[in-house]
Order: sequence, then C-alpha cells, then structure tokens
Amino acid sequence: MDDGFDLDSRLDGPLGRKAADALAPLGLETVGDLLRHYPRRYVDRGRLTEIAGLVAGEHVTVVAAVARAELREMRNRRGKMLKAVIRDEKGGELDATFFNGWKLQGFIKQGVVGVFSGKVGVFNNRLQLTHPQFEEIEESDSLRPFLSVYPANAKVTSQAIARSVRQVLEQIDDPTDPLPESLRKREKLPELGRALRRIHVPETEADLFAARHRLVWDEALGVQLALALRREAAVARPAPVCPRRDDGLLAAFDADLPFPLTEGQQEVGEQIAADLARAYPMNRLVQGDVGAGKTIVALRAMLQAVDAGTQAAMLAPTEVLAAQHARSLRAMLGALGRGGELGAGEDTTAVTLLTGSMGAKAKRQALLDAQSGAAGIVVGTHALIQDTVGFAELGLVVVDEQHRFGVEQRDALRARGSAAPHMLVMTATPIPRTVAMTVYGDLAVSELKGLPKGRSPVATTVVPLAEHPSWIERVWQRIREEVEAGHQCYVVCPRVGGTEKEGAEKKEDAEEPPPDDDGGEERRAPLAVLDIAPLIEEKLAGLRVGILHGKLPPEEKDTVMRAFERAELDVLVATTVIEVGVDVPNATGIVLLDADRFGLSQLHQLRGRVGRGSAPGLCLLVTDMPAATAARERLDAIAGTTDGFELARLDLELRREGDVLGSSQSGSRSGLKLLSLLRHGEVIEKAQVYARHLVADDPGLAGHPRLRDLVGETLGDEERAAYLDKS
Repeated sequence: MDDGFDLDSRLDGPLGRKAADALAPLGLETVGDLLRHYPRRYVDRGRLTEIAGLVAGEHVTVVAAVARAELREMRNRRGKMLKAVIRDEKGGELDATFFNGWKLQGFIKQGVVGVFSGKVGVFNNRLQLTHPQFEEIEESDSLRPFLSVYPANAKVTSQAIARSVRQVLEQIDDPTDPLPESLRKREKLPELGRALRRIHVPETEADLFAARHRLVWDEALGVQLALALRREAAVARPAPVCPRRDDGLLAAFDADLPFPLTEGQQEVGEQIAADLARAYPMNRLVQGDVGAGKTIVALRAMLQAVDAGTQAAMLAPTEVLAAQHARSLRAMLGALGRGGELGAGEDTTAVTLLTGSMGAKAKRQALLDAQSGAAGIVVGTHALIQDTVGFAELGLVVVDEQHRFGVEQRDALRARGSAAPHMLVMTATPIPRTVAMTVYGDLAVSELKGLPKGRSPVATTVVPLAEHPSWIERVWQRIREEVEAGHQCYVVCPRVGGTEKEGAEKKEDAEEPPPDDDGGEERRAPLAVLDIAPLIEEKLAGLRVGILHGKLPPEEKDTVMRAFERAELDVLVATTVIEVGVDVPNATGIVLLDADRFGLSQLHQLRGRVGRGSAPGLCLLVTDMPAATAARERLDAIAGTTDGFELARLDLELRREGDVLGSSQSGSRSGLKLLSLLRHGEVIEKAQVYARHLVADDPGLAGHPRLRDLVGETLGDEERAAYLDKS
C-alpha cells in the first residue's frame, strides 16, 4: 500500500506525532532512520531451551509467561526485589528475581509473555535466573519464528521499536534500489526493499543472512564510493611537476650516504619519484614497521621537490617530534642543509622549524623563510596549516603519523596555492589491509618492508606485579645495569599527573585507551609522571634523571630532549610524547609502567624507541593485572612477537572497531551499522573495485543519483557534502 511515504519521510506521517516524538531521542526521525536501526540480536524460537531441560551455570534464553509475581523486601539491604515464577509452553517453571523490582512491577506481571535471558543459578533448591534480560512479546509476535531485539533505552522499549518498524513496513513500497542491477546479480544480492524487510522480520535463517549481507554491501560501497570521489577530486587539480634530477640535492645526498638503502626503501622511493614527476598530485601512504627507515624515504622525496624549485613541508603531531625531525633532517643533510649560511655551497637548502609556541622573533623569521622560499624544507606541527603561514611554492607535504590528524587538516594543506602540493603520508603504526582500504582508501598504499642494517633485537618481558610484587625492585636494578654499561633508559607513564584533571593532558600526551574488558572493582588512576618521578629518583639515586611531558614549556621540552640525546641524562621519565620519531641510538632500555593501560600498537611504538643502535634493547612491561585477564593477553602478545603488522591485526581484534571513518569525532552521524573491518574484508575489497570503476565511468556520479544518496546515508550529510562538492 502506498501512502506517499519513502525513506526520507518524517516518522510522524506513518506513526503519528506521539510515537514519532518517542523515537526522536534515539536519533530516529525519518523512515530511513528507523529502518536502518537494525536489531542487535534475534531470538530463534526453534532453538529455545525448554525450562525442564535447564542446567545450573549455563546461559539461556527462554520464552515464557509470568505465572505470578510479587514484590518483597530484601533481607540484607534496603529496597525491594521482584520475585516471579515463569512458565513455558511445555509447563516447565523457573524462578526469576529482579533487583530494584519496583521499577519493573508494571512490566513483569501475571499473564505477560516475554523473552528472559540470563545465567541459570540455584537458590533454595530451585533453578532461577537472577536479574535476567527481559523483553515483552506481544500476542502478534507469538507465532513469529524470529523475535527481533532492538537497541533501546529506558523510555522506549525494544518492543515499541519493533511495533513501529512493522507499522512502517506495512505502509511503504520498496525503495528504489541504489545498487546497479548488474552488481546485484553478479554478487547475488537481494533488492534493498526485501533486505530491509527481512532484517527486521526474518522468516528463516537464510533470510537473515542474505539481508545482512546485502546491507553490509551498501555500507562498504558507500564508503568506497566516497573515497573514490575524494581520490578523483584530489587528482583533478594540477600539481607542480617535480622530476628527478641527476645533478641536484638528491643526487648529492645519495652519493654521500654512508650506508646502502634497503630494498624496501629503494622500491618505495621509486614509486614516490614517479608520482612526483606527474602533473597531478601524489597521494600516497607509506607504512612501515618501527625502525624501517621512513624518515630517509621522506627526506629523499623532499629533496626531489626542492630540486624542482619548490618547497617541502613536514607536518608532525607534536612539538617534541617536530623539533626532533628538524634536528634529524639537518644532521642527515650535513653541509647540504646549511642553505643561507655563510660559506654554504650553491646546491644547498635550509631546514626551518615552525611551531605554535615559538617566540615571536623566531616565529617571525620562520614565517619569512617559508614565505620567501629561503627555506626549502619547513618542519612543524599543526601551526603549518594556519592561514597566516605562506609558502613561495609548496610542492610536497609530508604528514607524519597520519592517525593523529583528521581528513580536514590534510585537506587544508592540500588546498594551498593554485596548484595542489603532492601529499606523502607516513605511519609507523602498521595498518591491517582492510583498515587501510577503508580509512585511507583515497591514498595509494606502499609498504616499507625490511629493516636497515644495524638495528638490534629488543627483548620484551612482562613484569607481573600481581603475582610477584617484589619484581619491581629488579626493574630498577636492570635500569642501573644498562646505565652502568654506558647506555640510557626511558621510563614511561600513561599520564602527566600533578594538579591535572583526569583526561586533561594535551592531545600529544593522550594515549589510545585499551578496551575496558577486565571488569571487577574500580581500578586506581593510571600512574603519572609527576606523581611517581620522586619515587623513581629515589630508586635511581646517583643517576641523572630527566622529566619530559607535554605540559612543559616548549623551550624546556627541547632542552630536556637535547640533553638526553647528548647523553647528559641517564634516564628519561616521560609520557607518550616519545612514542614516535624519537631516535636516540644509545637508549637501550624502556620500562612501561601500567603497560596494560596502552593499546598494542602504542606499546609496539614505544618499544621501538630502543634497540636503534648496535646494542640490544630491553623492554619491560610492568603491570598489576592478574594472569588470564584480557589485559595480560595483550601484554603477552606484545612480548611474543616483534611483527608490527601481526600486532596491528590483534589490536583490531581486541578493541571495539568504533566508527570506521571517525565521523563521531566530527559530530556527524554515521550510517555504518553493520560493516566490520574484521569480518567483511572480502566485501570491502570487492566494493573498492566496483567504486573505482563506477566513478571512473561516471565522474561525480552525476548519472547515479541514488549512489550519491548512498554516500550521504553511509557517511552523514556533512561528509557527503565534503566528498561530493569536491568531485
């Protein structure tokens, strides 16, 4: 029956104002919103356990009627509990006990039929469910083979949502399908209308599988179309042509290299060189494991850009890392990096540092060097993308640690000048293939494999204080042993501490928290640098201990880091400001306190700060989490392998995947409900191929308006505008 309602119709049309208003707090305002609010689970009536066959200790789901229910005072604490006896169709009876029963007495009453889920226990020689999950079943649902259970809240029950969904489905015709018929046939996908009906009201398990598979395809294709459109927009503008020269800075730099490039560095370098020589912008992601030598790959690319008469900018996530990069680039260039200095040769360039907290005089000079072209290479933080920063001609932008920056920041740099600069994105956090395809699908991806000669192995050990609290003394002893052998060590804490409020650190100190998966009683706050530094100084009396964190003034951060680089400090107590890019070959030991508070990829990055010289490295993961917890499993995983790509895969498995494209961070609503980077890799790969062909054949998707709409439904209207307006 067609009442003129479609996916864009407001819900007050098919449902009425009162029912529509009730759904609004869940973000369900249109017919499309409601039909994309998929069930979170299903009760398969054919697989329900009969009450008569229940066994204590198992988790069960039963459909039963409430035979009787009454409120009782609790004996050992204040309040009332609701005691109910439930009975299934075969006559089997089971007790169900609910705490705070006064809240439920209006729902769980004699005659009500519902789905009860929980763990079977025993009380007074009777089987019972203690505070089970409960969903009421209406009489109209009693014969359905599957019962859909929806994400709900205290005011809107799953049953009310199910009722609204069925009411809407009865009043609308099937929507126009956005997927081309040829694609649907090739991939054996049901039409959109059937998929939407069957995911809410499945008749068989096959119905349910086919519906979910089709709707996963919609999300995967929506994402890949958006990325293909972004890729199309990125190459539409002209870019400075930067061919490789045989007599320039790059050739001179290569000739002076004291070591050979690895095969991986040569291979990726050739890909970048070819990209830079084209008249449209390079957009390439280079990912390599810790210590793979990405900095020298980036420097060689920047020199090729400078050889062509343009400038290169390198964007780092923190001021500590930006300053470290500037020093490293100058050191690697030697005489070639002294452009503008007295006695400098003709074929030289200057490396300029520009950060937001520099003094007025230094910042003024850095801005002048960038604007005039005196600086061939400009290194900085997000300050580089401010409107006040100008370049003579920006040919290449290198973004270090892309996961720290948003798409908007990358676009801000990309949009500089009349010609778009080439873009080289680097990360030392290995990315699983499906993540790279989904998050960085607008970039060509290069993997930098192999480690340069001279990298030393790093031995990683978990220090389990829950079982062996005295082992912490051995940790301090090991640090002394490394220092006595002529080396240096890091001690890393999750927080800054002092007078800060929880979570108030600067972004550069904020770690990615691991999932809250160990339950139990509330844990103490994570250890903090300022709180524990006095204890560390006491334990390491006689050693030179420095402190580094993101709240220090920039000059002080730089002073501490330089002192550690010059071996004027034995131990550096720090937050995660040292996570990436910091390169001190003499540092051989790193102690990670509260190691379970970090994610796997972050632990791998921190471990990569040691073993960068000729001496072997040592990484101690200190934790008070007991054995057999998920937190300890993470630490055992990092201790068991040095393969960053394997750890990245494990990290994705252990974490919640979250919003794939991060639209939750920008405040826009994402339509990604079913797509899983772990489970749907094959669909993502196929969708990427289809998306590229579709956009190549129909730039901007002008002839496929429903596919344009699919991008918006998948990513939200703001993201749709960002992608489509640039196509």
